[in-house]
Amino acid sequence: MRRGHGHELRGRPEMDMPTTRHRTSGPATGRTALAAVLLLAAGACDFFEVTNPGPVEDRFLDDPAAHAALVNGAARALSDALNNIAYTTAAITRELFPAGSTSSFGITPRQQQGILGYDDEHTGWTSHQRARAIAEGGFERFRDVLEKEGQSVQSYRPAAQAALWAGYANRLLGENFCEITIDGGPPIPSVEILERAETWFTTALGIAQEIGDAALIHAALAGRASVRVGIGDWAGADADAQQVPADFTFEMEYHEVETDQYNRIYWAGAGTPYRAHTVWNTVYEQYYLDTNDPRVPWVDTGLLGDAAVMDLGRVPFYRQMKYPQRSSNIRLSSGPEMMLIRAEYRLRNGDWPGAIDLINEVRGAAGVARVSAADEVEAWTLLKRERGIELWLEGRRMHDLRRWEAEHTPGELHPLEVPGEASRLVPNRSLCYQIPKAERETNPHLPLTP
Repeated sequence: MRRGHGHELRGRPEMDMPTTRHRTSGPATGRTALAAVLLLAAGACDFFEVTNPGPVEDRFLDDPAAHAALVNGAARALSDALNNIAYTTAAITRELFPAGSTSSFGITPRQQQGILGYDDEHTGWTSHQRARAIAEGGFERFRDVLEKEGQSVQSYRPAAQAALWAGYANRLLGENFCEITIDGGPPIPSVEILERAETWFTTALGIAQEIGDAALIHAALAGRASVRVGIGDWAGADADAQQVPADFTFEMEYHEVETDQYNRIYWAGAGTPYRAHTVWNTVYEQYYLDTNDPRVPWVDTGLLGDAAVMDLGRVPFYRQMKYPQRSSNIRLSSGPEMMLIRAEYRLRNGDWPGAIDLINEVRGAAGVARVSAADEVEAWTLLKRERGIELWLEGRRMHDLRRWEAEHTPGELHPLEVPGEASRLVPNRSLCYQIPKAERETNPHLPLTP
């Protein structure tokens, strides 16, 4: 078998943040959420044996002993949302190609063509909103509790962690949904959710700076730089990105405790039993053969996918190896991403040679050959390709394609990742999720269909 290289994680920070081992069961308000959060706390010592304490009074969440569990609950919900987003959007953007299965770990017939239906499963909407609500509500609770004691939230580490998760939860919503609702309210443009994320990252940064936590500082700066890209504040994004070390990595954790805590991309293509997706017929198939770039590894298993795909029959099953285990983590932010933000800022200001220099710094760190461009258009093409390589299977590509299309930026995308006969993507391919059917059926501010 042709086997790829593992992805080396460089400079992963030891943040002492709660792991994402436990699953909440509702919004972070009222008795239901309290039971869920205390369930998290109860499992902090031994997550293999957990007893549900049942409904208890909300006031117990004011106890500082419960605050770590509350932060942990936000992270756990966010991990579930990212798991769904990273997998499903990989099919839409052709980071992966469908390999037949349409079951619970498969790619639906519409998704195989590049369509995200408002009535699709696995959008992660509930987990998205749960993560946002728990993190935002937790921060507010921490602030109120501390103020009653005559203390300031500005020196409270759990508050920085809650604000950080609120930033990433809002980023995931803003980057991947066309518009959003908050707590049953009217629809809000996705850019406003990215602005909301920016505010939370700024809050997290201020507290992290106050307590002198370098890892939290870099995670907040990196998150804020990424959402400033989405709202068009390129000078701000560049300023933040320059402060993040090149070897920085901040990850979402996954675990082998139970199936819904596995890395979904791994499990859906592990061959035990699922062979639902493949690297065959993607940009990364030939690119990896040409370069052996360790950021996009895959293996030719010699097998075929689960079932027939569109008009192609059963296709070769090339297993991605970026995530080689059920417990493989997914990056949320990294130093290389920051370098590529800086490169795009230079492109937007006409300094395409400077952009190429930064792209080559990223490639040099990965151990692959340098690239060159003859003009600005070629530089844009290389930038778009490099972001695809560096952020492969991290749930970020759909937003990149969406914003570049909206802005009519120069540079070409590969035929295998745009609508056409080669990719089997339809002309009206989705580049964002609609607000889902379940929300529309209960929210009076929304029509029942998009």
